[in-house]
Amino acid sequence: MARYLAGRLPSALFVLFAASVLVFAVLRLIPGDPAVTLAGPDASPEAVDAVRAELGLDQPILHQYVAWLGDLVRFDLGRSYVLGVDNASLVRDGLTNTIVLTLAALLVAVLMALALSIGGVLANRRWLEAVLSGFNTIAVALPTFVTGTLLIVLLAVVYRVLPAGGTPPEGFASRPDLAVQYLLMPALCLGLPAGAALTRFLTESLRTQLEAPYVTTAQALGISRRRIVLTQALPNALPSAVTVLGVQVGALLGGAVIVEAVFAWPGLGLLIESGISGRDYPLVQVLMMLSVLVFVVTQLLTDVANAWLDPRIRLGGAAA
Repeated sequence: MARYLAGRLPSALFVLFAASVLVFAVLRLIPGDPAVTLAGPDASPEAVDAVRAELGLDQPILHQYVAWLGDLVRFDLGRSYVLGVDNASLVRDGLTNTIVLTLAALLVAVLMALALSIGGVLANRRWLEAVLSGFNTIAVALPTFVTGTLLIVLLAVVYRVLPAGGTPPEGFASRPDLAVQYLLMPALCLGLPAGAALTRFLTESLRTQLEAPYVTTAQALGISRRRIVLTQALPNALPSAVTVLGVQVGALLGGAVIVEAVFAWPGLGLLIESGISGRDYPLVQVLMMLSVLVFVVTQLLTDVANAWLDPRIRLGGAAA
């Protein structure tokens, strides 16, 4: 397994390097000048030039990139242009909230996919398949800001059973029951599209497995459909489903930006939004690279999980 993982590391490092180049370049293409934003609309050209020199923006682009990359290698995340504080503290506070939200949404997606996929396959009813297919289509098609707004209107305005937004005032650990109330709507909003996509894929994978010759043999031996699905078809369908789940983690991270804005959730999504609007290059660069790093690590863990579930992948990777 260690040899298999070592074979995947060079490509992961290359992706991180390529992402650093793209993030650094794309941010410079956004209209606006951080120096003008910080100096104010009525600042003189001399004042703007002074701010630009203080921020290091008067240096050549290549010099700025190399300096920033060197700081990243040394785990120096720099300081925010706009807020004037260390990016590390901002990332630490926002990352905790985003991780809690993403894990809760991931749990919603996995439980939803397992329940609907296994339930639909076990029931084996055409009308139920049509209902589940329609539900999955709507869940994927509806934008998260529409779903979030509907949830807020229904559960926070009409019935008033859940808070409309924000996080627990005393933290997630102090009152778990209160934390669940704050988490439920944003986690459901973020997890529904991922859960629907995973449900569709896992259902088709289970149906494919049920058409395999070993299932015919098991049925001839009198083994129940429920036992076949749970003990044979599901384990064989999991490797490909785990790959889709890894991709969906990236979708959850991307969707968190909108969901956090809808529910006033103080995570990395709101930091990215405020950083882009304020042309806060150091903050946005760190947040974007952190997102890429999480995605790359997730893909590595997905590959390892696939290799563990299917030894043929591990042996093939080691042979290569």
